[in-house]
Amino acid sequence: MRMTIQRRAILDALRRVQRPLTPKEILEEASAEAEDLSLTTVYRNLKALTASGALTVVEVFGQPPRYELAGLDHHHHFLCQVCDRLFDVEGCPGTLASMAPPGFAVLGHSVLLTGQCAECGESS
Repeated sequence: MRMTIQRRAILDALRRVQRPLTPKEILEEASAEAEDLSLTTVYRNLKALTASGALTVVEVFGQPPRYELAGLDHHHHFLCQVCDRLFDVEGCPGTLASMAPPGFAVLGHSVLLTGQCAECGESS
């Protein structure tokens, strides 16, 4: 895959912010580096970067998809219910296989914490 100015700006934005971003957040963060960036261009490049394995889609039920750099260690997420930003949470509660019904095989898990981020807590 060719590394264009737009793709580099998107990857740089995700490295700089260090949390999963929506396409609109990526546009805001990457626009300074790639002045001709539009939301359509962001979507097109997110698709290509995800297909190439450079990005991972983070799905949160009822929320727009967010994107983060691929290859990160196993982690979970925190969704701020005030600003709607998603943050990485380091660590893991471990295997949750014991919670599965008898006979079920757990192949993976995802934990989502919700509440108020530190920044929103300061402003209330």
